[in-house]
Amino acid sequence: MPTAFWFQCGACGGDTMSLLGMETPTLVDLFEELKINMLWHPSLNCGGHLSYDALLQDLRQGRQPLDILLVEGFVINSSSPSGGFDTYKGEAKASILEELAARAGVVIAVGTCASFGGIGKLGSVEATGLQFFDKHPGGLLGESFRSQRGWPVINLPGCPVHPTVLKDMLFAVCGTNLPALNALQAPEDWFGVLVHQGCTRNEYHEFRVEDSDFGGPGCMFFHLGCRGPLTYSPCNKILWNNRNSKTNAGVPCFGCTQPAFPQEHAFFHTPNIIDVPLELPNGVDRAHYLAYKGMAAAAAPERLIKRKSRV
Repeated sequence: MPTAFWFQCGACGGDTMSLLGMETPTLVDLFEELKINMLWHPSLNCGGHLSYDALLQDLRQGRQPLDILLVEGFVINSSSPSGGFDTYKGEAKASILEELAARAGVVIAVGTCASFGGIGKLGSVEATGLQFFDKHPGGLLGESFRSQRGWPVINLPGCPVHPTVLKDMLFAVCGTNLPALNALQAPEDWFGVLVHQGCTRNEYHEFRVEDSDFGGPGCMFFHLGCRGPLTYSPCNKILWNNRNSKTNAGVPCFGCTQPAFPQEHAFFHTPNIIDVPLELPNGVDRAHYLAYKGMAAAAAPERLIKRKSRV
């Protein structure tokens, strides 16, 4: 029976809420199907601090085997003075985490903060991800870190991570083969697709039928800060609650699975020069974009323009 341990660092708890909202199967059914023994999760265990202390000591000293270490939240580096901002009984959590990671069969960074530093890297607490800081390899554990299985940290970015992605990865790591990962060590099956792919506003984007205010059916990339054409995430592949996504509901994609999240400019604004976005859709060069978009706007079907004007 594989053992799992959930370790919280500088987290808001959003990834825990995503975990608890898992469905088809439910979290309980998933654990039963995979025969996972969740040694500790703060929302699932009813033991007090004494049992937690004993378990933590057993894990750190190798008396309790640890197959899957799941980490939620950014890590405040213990080598800096700010390491004291996140401690357990006076010891920096970063030091505890290094020991746990060294003994774990698999290490999973749950959410963007654990993967890349997230919101913590923008502040004064000197936060980092487990094996990345922003898009740069390294992080707390270092670029060369490998778990007991010989695997790097598996990053599951998202603010929060989608529960289906977490479920799928638990199925995968209960097997023996490392899932295919991209350059950011995220599963290629889920993070090899852009939010833009599958967006219900795709046709508006292609013909540059734009929205400059909320509530319309047009594309939100050009004026409202949508990062769907720049962000690799399955949000329009596996809908949230099996029902919706940000862009389907008329909210710009925030790019929350990307290492740079949260960006320093305003969320609902697209930086541009003479109405041309500074950041172009992934894989598109500026010269071809300028030539294509002018023609595309001129060729926009009348039905799209009429549909937008009725809103």
